Amino acid sequence: MDARKAHKASSSSSPSSSSKRGEYHIFLSFRGEDTRYGFTSHLHKALESRGYDVFMDEDDLQVGKVIKPELLQAIEKSKMSVIVFSTRYADSSWCLDELVKIMECRRTLNQIVLPIFYNVDPSDVRKQTGTLASDFQKHTIRHKDEVVKEWRKALTEAANLCAGVLEDR
Repeated sequence: MDARKAHKASSSSSPSSSSKRGEYHIFLSFRGEDTRYGFTSHLHKALESRGYDVFMDEDDLQVGKVIKPELLQAIEKSKMSVIVFSTRYADSSWCLDELVKIMECRRTLNQIVLPIFYNVDPSDVRKQTGTLASDFQKHTIRHKDEVVKEWRKALTEAANLCAGVLEDR
């Protein structure tokens, strides 16, 4: 066995053993109403079929509820986060709280972050314009200024990363 194969064998873990420890290869962040039964579910299935242990929150999230500690822990314990930005991603304070945590883990834990812009312009995410502008008008009324600033910063930071842009045709 050559050195590369030996290293891979000793450092890899099966999806089941990594999830038992609470660690995931990939955390998927997405707006359920937009992409759960389309793009994101196909992406989830494709990643798992290739042996990746993927965390995908299956619960319907309720407006006004505090982000679950288990969800924050899943973000922290993931090696990578994939953010599926869609037209209504920024409408969800839950998604924005996830995003803030993801970007924090990128800075503090060197987590890999891959944004995917699904039917949304990366520039709109970066600058919170287009459909995101009306979302932030609502957030400005409902939430504290420092929270909204944190969300804006996380969106800009994520949109500045190298990313994939996809559109339905």
